[in-house]
This record gives sequence, structure tokens and C-alpha cells, in this order.
Amino acid sequence: MHRREFLGGLAALVAVPQATFAKMNGQQNMKMIETQGIRIATQAFGSPDDPALIMVMGATASMLGWPDELCDALANRGFYVIRFDHRDTGQSTTVQPGEARYAVEDMAADVVGVMDSYGLDSAHLLGMSLGGYISQIVALTVPDRVRSLTLLASEPLGWDGPALPGISQEFLDHFGKLASLNWANTAETTEFLLGNEQLSAGSGQNFNEPYMRRRIAQILARTSSPASMFNHATLTTRHDWTGRFRDISVPVLIIHGAEDPILPVENGEALAAGIAGSKLIVMDGVAHELPLCRVEAIAEQIAGSLKH
Repeated sequence: MHRREFLGGLAALVAVPQATFAKMNGQQNMKMIETQGIRIATQAFGSPDDPALIMVMGATASMLGWPDELCDALANRGFYVIRFDHRDTGQSTTVQPGEARYAVEDMAADVVGVMDSYGLDSAHLLGMSLGGYISQIVALTVPDRVRSLTLLASEPLGWDGPALPGISQEFLDHFGKLASLNWANTAETTEFLLGNEQLSAGSGQNFNEPYMRRRIAQILARTSSPASMFNHATLTTRHDWTGRFRDISVPVLIIHGAEDPILPVENGEALAAGIAGSKLIVMDGVAHELPLCRVEAIAEQIAGSLKH
């Protein structure tokens, strides 16, 4: 895979008994699970009696990449919503920068581990960016456990057609600052992460800097090694997935921002063209983001698709 596939989504554990719920950092319905020899922090919204919807975030992003408002909006529309920290983010197992020894397929297996720990025979998957890539792998490896896919700002798994446009030069220039970034300096780290958010924002809404600063503060407070999130940028796949996105047989909804600078909209169009029966929604004024002013509309699109 190309490194550009892992740069989207910019965003020592305290042991707790497996399969128990606790309050962590002021958040309710947190659950620490164990899978593949690691711990994954999860959080649920809504009623366990409703159909499960697992949210799979993008590269370098913890569960906080999914706004609380979106989680609540989906729960209010009749879904049992579960989000989680990828390994090397948040409160999940984290290794030092450069020490990651796992592949993308292991992150897909983490999603199945979340399902197992919640006792779910199957679930809807909502994936963004790398999370959409991971979700496609899950749908192909355990299709009987995936009820549907919703792919936000994502690209085709194993694309084998003409080259698709990738990450903008402006973003690449910004990532060039990583080499000299002092992660121990909270102010410097905050400004770098804020720059990610600004570059990910579209023209359809004003950039909410106070909100983003609060979210970045929450992200940094939940990890002992913020630099480790960029371990995702070094990952590769273990198997050959060439053309396999075309084999996905579950219902697929694709939502893509018209102004995405990381995975431009042609990636979403390629997904829709290659997956039979899929539906594509392009959001004007939206880039590589989940703007709060669009949360209700996004939740309504997802719920409307899954319930028909």
C-alpha cells in the first residue's frame, strides 16, 4: 500500500477487568477489551437491543475522531454505536514510535475482536479513511458478520485502475514538519495537530478553532505517547488485495467530501463504480472531515440507507 493511504484522519494502559464497564476521563460506557494480545479501549452509545454500528476511524486517530454529536445522533436513530481507539492511539495498547510490528490486517482483526467482546454476531461498519480500508478487509474476510459498510472519505481496497489523485502538496509540506516536531512540547504539538485540522476543513463551514483546540487537548490527555499515532504511516498489508474491493457483497453507502485534500473525491467515485449496488453521496463544501454542522445530515443519510 502507499503511505498516502494511512495519513488521513488526523487526529501504558491502566488495567481494568475484561468485559467490565467503567467511567474513564469523564466518559460513560467505556469498556476495555482484550484481543490478539493487546488491549483496545471502546465506548458505546445507545441501547444494546438496537442493531450494532461499529465506527472505525482513520490513521493516527483515536475514537475522538468521531464527534460525540455524531455518535449520539446515530444512537438516537436506533443504533447501538461503538467507537474505539486504534492500537497506538488513545488508551489502547501503544508502542514507541517506530516499533510497530503489526499490519493492516491486524487492525481489521481488532474490529472483529471488538465485535466478539460485545457478543455481536454481526454489525454495521462505519469506516473513515484508513477505517474505510480496514472495513473493506473485514467485509471480505468475515462477510457473514458484516451487515453493511458505510465508507466515509475512503479509497478502494486494492485499487488496480489508473492512478487516483492522492494527498495534496500542501498536506505533504505540513507533514514535513514531523521530522523536527518536539512532541514533549504540548503547545508545539497542539499547533501541528491544529494545522492538520485546518488543512482537512472544507469551505462549506467556518473552521471552529476553539472546538478543535479542546478536542486536541482531550486527545493528548488520553495518550502517553502522541508520536506513536504516526506508527500508522509505516504500515503495510500482509496479503495481496488487488481488485478485491469489487468482491464486496454487503450493502455499501459511500459518503465523500467534494473538497477532500487527502483522498480526493475521485477515490469515492472509484469505489462506487467498482462495488455493485453501492450508493455514492458527495457533500459539497466538505473536505476530509466530519463538520459538526453536517452531523445530523450525515446521521440521517446513514440511518436512511441502513434502514431501507
